[in-house]
Amino acid sequence: MTTDQIILFTLFGSVFGMLLWGKFRYDIVAFTALMIGVVLGVVPTKDAFSGFGHPATIIVALVLVVSAGLVRSGAVYLITRTLVDASRKLGAHIAIMGAIGGVLSAFMNNVAALALLMPVDIQTARKAGRDPGLSLMPLSFATILGGMVTLIGTPPNIIIASIREETLGEPFKMFDFAPVGGITAIAGLIFVALIGWRLIPERSGKQGGETLESYTDYLAELTVPDGSKHIDKRVSELYEAAEKNDVSIIGLIRDGKRLYGTSQDRVIKAKDILVIEAAPEALDEFRAALSLDFSDAKREKVLSTAADGLTKIEVIATETSRITGKTASSIGLAWRQRTVLMGLSRKGRQVKTQMRKTVIQTGDLLLLLTPSDTANDVTEWLGCLPLADRGVSVTANSKVWLAIGLFAGAVALASFGLIYLPIALGLVVVAYVLAKIVPLSELYTHIEWPVVVLLGSMIPLGAALETSGGTELIAGALVDLTAGLAPWIILTVLMIVTMTLSDVLNNTATTIVVAPVGIQMAQSLNVSPDPFLMAVAVAASSAFLTPIGHKNNTLILGPGGYSFGDYWRMGLPLEILVVAVSIPSILVFWPL
Repeated sequence: MTTDQIILFTLFGSVFGMLLWGKFRYDIVAFTALMIGVVLGVVPTKDAFSGFGHPATIIVALVLVVSAGLVRSGAVYLITRTLVDASRKLGAHIAIMGAIGGVLSAFMNNVAALALLMPVDIQTARKAGRDPGLSLMPLSFATILGGMVTLIGTPPNIIIASIREETLGEPFKMFDFAPVGGITAIAGLIFVALIGWRLIPERSGKQGGETLESYTDYLAELTVPDGSKHIDKRVSELYEAAEKNDVSIIGLIRDGKRLYGTSQDRVIKAKDILVIEAAPEALDEFRAALSLDFSDAKREKVLSTAADGLTKIEVIATETSRITGKTASSIGLAWRQRTVLMGLSRKGRQVKTQMRKTVIQTGDLLLLLTPSDTANDVTEWLGCLPLADRGVSVTANSKVWLAIGLFAGAVALASFGLIYLPIALGLVVVAYVLAKIVPLSELYTHIEWPVVVLLGSMIPLGAALETSGGTELIAGALVDLTAGLAPWIILTVLMIVTMTLSDVLNNTATTIVVAPVGIQMAQSLNVSPDPFLMAVAVAASSAFLTPIGHKNNTLILGPGGYSFGDYWRMGLPLEILVVAVSIPSILVFWPL
């Protein structure tokens, strides 16, 4: 190996290692690697930021803004309210929601599609009185599968189209992925609806067989005010009232310190904080029954002056939420947004610090107390996903069909080659802003900047690896490993390797590295590179074994009450099915 190859392989190995470790966010890891590559001379200075102007990066950003416009116009809820019925049997519900999710994911970012449908699915589970964990994982997998069908459905497809254009002179078109991706998605959806959800493990103990409320219990803090009749009582004396209100008292905080072990025998003092676990409604009833204060009593008094009253909202923290990685105090939630963090739900993980001092993690469920007239604004400001329907008014908007028409027209023009896809999407964004479908003030808030930075950083590194001969080296090693085997077996090996990487790493980073390897393998075998690129596209999107392989899987971790090991039970047979279905489809539609 040359010196440049050694440096680049070390950089990529370090990036993958850091991503697996998870200590630092993926965009910071990738950008740091890019800067080191420039300093060490393996990435030319003139190409250092070329990735940020790359068509793949631009398309990903534009798709997210277009997705936001379709949400704000009410286009999606117009569909879901028409088709979703809580009275249906679970299998039928999963089939319909999965089909809706799959279709939506084909034409918008699949993370955005899940973000739209997850609240609908949870509300349906609540009405049906069933565990949302039985339907959320199938919905997540369905939206991932649907993204395989079109060019804009998922970032790996966009990246592979761009790599094909750079290498072979022509990109894949909008629906070139549809024959293979569509057949694979349909097969996957049938499996998920008929068999997959049955493989999700039964809850044991407290969680077993309970309804949504059991999975949205929050860890909350209530303060004993001065003059309370409960002062000088023992904590255990409150257990009867707690039981009547479906509340569990699990600890006591005094002078900022959590008291463990014998808290039930502690004598309550003024300003003590009771740590409880309860559903939102039970939490409020218990607080009122015992005349307790929220943990932030001063802020509660300020909030109580709100003209339109107060409301409780439930949101989930995503990877890019403003509060993720920070505390409610550090972002000024109280004084900036007049909002109090009432409760926190972190399934399978203990919270050992005070609420206002707790660092929020991706997938955490937050229960917020906020003025009614600013509830939606608070959710937008935090960048969190709402876990409740925002109301009928969103679908009554007169711009629903305008939003759908503009987007459909752009897709049609791009599909027939009449206009370059990034330009078509750019025109839709401009039209959405001019029509006030997407407010100008929110235009950039819908772009996942960490993803943009990841792409902008990894693309120059991937190009440098290919220029240095690194991808040819990897391809040669894989060809030697599979020497003498039929090309379709080699194609299968490439898919399995890509799937394995995608299950533990970011699928975008995996695609950038593996797609050029697929092209090199095809050239070594003197066959068409297209089937290899299609194999990488399908495999990179098939991250079903872990909650970290795809953002959709991470988003459902908390609301579904899943553990890390729950995913492979349905995900492993699904990945085997994907390989079994997609390989023959690739050989038929993209022959070697």
